[in-house]
Amino acid sequence: MSKATSLQELSNQNEFIGRHIGPDAADTELMLKQLGLDSLEQLVEQAVPESIRLNEAMKLGGAVSESDALAELKEIASRNKVYKNYIGQGYHDCHTPLVIQRNVLENPGWYTAYTPYQPEISQGRLEALLNFQQMIIELTGMDMANASLLDEATGAAEAMAMAKRSNRVNKSTVFFVDEQSHPQTIEVVRTRAGFFGFELHIGPISDIAKTDCFAAYVQYPGTDGEVPELKSLADALHSKDAQLIVGADILSLVLLESPGAQGADIVVGSNQRFGIPMGFGGPHAGFFAFREAHKRTTPGRIIGVSIDSRGKQALRMAMQTREQHIRREKANSNICTSQVLLAIMSAFYAMYHGAEGVKRIANRVHFATKVLAAGLEKQGYKIRNSSYFDTLCVEVDDRQQALMQRAVDSGINLRAVGKNAVAVSLNECTSEDDIKDLLSIFAGSGFSDVFEKLEDLAASIEAIPPALLRKENALQHQVFELYHSETDMLRYMKRLESRDVALNLSMIPLGSCTMKLNATAEMVPVTWPEFGKMHPFAPLDQAQGYLELFEQLEAMLATCTGYDAISLQPNAGSQGEYAGLVAIANYFKANGESERDICIIPSSAHGTNPATAHMAGMKVVVSPCTIDGNVDIEDLKAKVEQYGKRIAAIMVTYPSTHGVFEEDIRDICALMHSIGAQVYVDGANLNAMVGLAALGEFGGDVSHLNLHKTFCIPHGGGGPGMGPIGVKNHLAPFLPSHPLQEVKGTKLENGVISAAPWGSASILPISWMYIRMMGKEGLTDATRYAILNANYVAEKLKEHFPILYTGKQGRIAHECLLDLRPLKASSGITEEDIAKRLMDFGFHAPTMSFPVAGTLMIEPTESESLAELDRFCDAMIKIREEIADVESGKLPQDNNPLVRAPHSLDDMLEEWDRPYSREEAARPLPYLHDHKYWPYVNRIDNVYGDRNLLCSCPSIDNYADEV
Repeated sequence: MSKATSLQELSNQNEFIGRHIGPDAADTELMLKQLGLDSLEQLVEQAVPESIRLNEAMKLGGAVSESDALAELKEIASRNKVYKNYIGQGYHDCHTPLVIQRNVLENPGWYTAYTPYQPEISQGRLEALLNFQQMIIELTGMDMANASLLDEATGAAEAMAMAKRSNRVNKSTVFFVDEQSHPQTIEVVRTRAGFFGFELHIGPISDIAKTDCFAAYVQYPGTDGEVPELKSLADALHSKDAQLIVGADILSLVLLESPGAQGADIVVGSNQRFGIPMGFGGPHAGFFAFREAHKRTTPGRIIGVSIDSRGKQALRMAMQTREQHIRREKANSNICTSQVLLAIMSAFYAMYHGAEGVKRIANRVHFATKVLAAGLEKQGYKIRNSSYFDTLCVEVDDRQQALMQRAVDSGINLRAVGKNAVAVSLNECTSEDDIKDLLSIFAGSGFSDVFEKLEDLAASIEAIPPALLRKENALQHQVFELYHSETDMLRYMKRLESRDVALNLSMIPLGSCTMKLNATAEMVPVTWPEFGKMHPFAPLDQAQGYLELFEQLEAMLATCTGYDAISLQPNAGSQGEYAGLVAIANYFKANGESERDICIIPSSAHGTNPATAHMAGMKVVVSPCTIDGNVDIEDLKAKVEQYGKRIAAIMVTYPSTHGVFEEDIRDICALMHSIGAQVYVDGANLNAMVGLAALGEFGGDVSHLNLHKTFCIPHGGGGPGMGPIGVKNHLAPFLPSHPLQEVKGTKLENGVISAAPWGSASILPISWMYIRMMGKEGLTDATRYAILNANYVAEKLKEHFPILYTGKQGRIAHECLLDLRPLKASSGITEEDIAKRLMDFGFHAPTMSFPVAGTLMIEPTESESLAELDRFCDAMIKIREEIADVESGKLPQDNNPLVRAPHSLDDMLEEWDRPYSREEAARPLPYLHDHKYWPYVNRIDNVYGDRNLLCSCPSIDNYADEV
């Protein structure tokens, strides 16, 4: 054993890198031996083309320990000033029930799960999301709701597109927007409308009846507080075959008549007020509710009720599963993620408080607003809005600036409206003392009235017209009445958690999804109040900590990718794709090259790529791949010859979606650049490159970076995500802007992609922590081990399952495709059968039938140890043996462990008449004797679910066995 010679030497032995990377030195030696190699460097030389490899190490700092990184970030966070915020505009302070914070937001059983594409091992999340849909349906008064979108502004833009897509009668291209809509929503809609060829008409809602439009968007209540009557607007629009879209405040819907009851066709909004921290803009779930007639054209995901093979109720994603990969540029939307974790939290918030509890919170906020209004009117101020829920627009003449300054000096943020008014939006956290403080600010001196007298005055104020008061209470389904004690809530959440497979149970070997360690030290800062309680539109001098974090993270990401500038605004990979193509389109427009309207996309691309190109107003031209899975260079040359300077961009994934580093990537980039076209490199597979190659260095002009893949933000069951973009210098002036905060170096005409200026800002500390704790050496090693682990798995499995594609020297990148088509031909066993059988071994399936039908795509990531890799490989090899028994006739094709998988406890308790034993069904390998995950349901009937579509909570009788 070697001895350290100094305290400094011991201090420099950073342990985090070894905790993030699964294999230790002994494991590495064994794995390299399996591959017939002497070193990791030798593997990199065989897998990564020399033409793209970096010649020197990244210019990042060295690794620091967990405690040092947390201390450094805490010092940065301390520069944020957490004031009382009454800014409103879609963001409000609220209380996150601690039982939800500790057991969901801070619980890896919830935040490390993957999108529920494999529903049998996702029943907990699916039930929580069904509860969310039920909550939204009841509050909005609509027929159906999806399982969330990215934010409220995205929801409004998606609603606009859906309204036009679903209406074949109204030929107008005008979209009306209420001038009282939130500014960020207007700008996101404006950006999207421009590329769809829609004309935006922004005006007072009184203009709706006389405007020829295909749909209108109305804020309810308006951004300055007024509560509009919606029924007459809906009637006027319906009379001309146009639709009413309503942007609704979720807490106000507890008291206000629902938009659905007033005739709305689509209702969108944000769940933030239901227990989700403001987080300087996110993440928050956008809700999206609609009439049943729209169910086939709605964006996002819908959770539906079906049955399993035993007839037991089971949940699944209905209709649109992986829609983009099927319909591509004809997809309803490019949204491939949602905000599952945040949607679930808000549903639990509603369940924990129940109908009466949520109504009490809403009434308290509303009554506090009336008290404030009474006090202000006694001081002689005029309230501009005649009706309100929680927001007052107060006319202050020339006192605006002095009043705003007085508020800031008291640690309070208000909102300026024009030059002679101030808006005040109260919230769940507003206390009696807070109201007194506000009245003192407006008075210019201490509060001097008798508070009880103001309460008496408030009781007589009718701030919501009787016609607009909700007639029946919302949240009447019994699921909202079952779990009000903390004990019951805790047990319910644990029960749902135990039905799912997440990273805290086993590896999730999904190709192209990079389900790696989300370290606890990375997650801790997310719930620090210095990050969580910041309003996204607070004055920037109060957000110096956030600005420092952004600046450092942007520099880190630029260094990791070889790009010159970064935008942190896109809050999902799909949003990043869109932001990148919008930047390209604006670049060509500025250069007078608006004729460039073609985007070339290889046939192997992610399905979101063609959908995004369509949304950005481009025409998609598909380029085929060669027999070895690479982009067909000759075909690409022919397309360049055919379309010339009509080509705006190519979207290429690197390493390819087929799991290899294409040797010709520099030539592809050079070919595009030779005609002035731009190269968009999809950053989904960046985990195979950081420290070894750089997107911007070998020819990329723009890329989105999935922080929820390469940079450790957890997937959260299908969201949150972050998709910043990196660009070269010439595209930097065209990065997304924002109407309410200065985003340096951008102009508003560039467009706005997300509701908040820096996207889901409160989860960016996760990636900062990861990069800081890994340093340049750790990040490069992570890439090397991602490649090692993938090649090790491929080597162990190749004798049992053919590897479809390999690189020039027989190596893969960070993922591999198993070709199951020959096995299907010889045995009848499908990739779905194997996916379901893996559940009996305690594993989530690899990516199924993408990018090639009849395949499984495996990505083990660098975080999995040799023991876990071997456990997975043993499971796959055992499955191959079972397939061989089917091939030989030892097991029948229609009654074997694969076609009847997964096996539940219900199976074990029934009379057994199968040609294989219970032990073979449930514990096919010895390790399952020590710990066994039981799928909660058997295989789900997808056809039944779509034919009998039910997307709200069933009768409470279905919960009887759980109470």
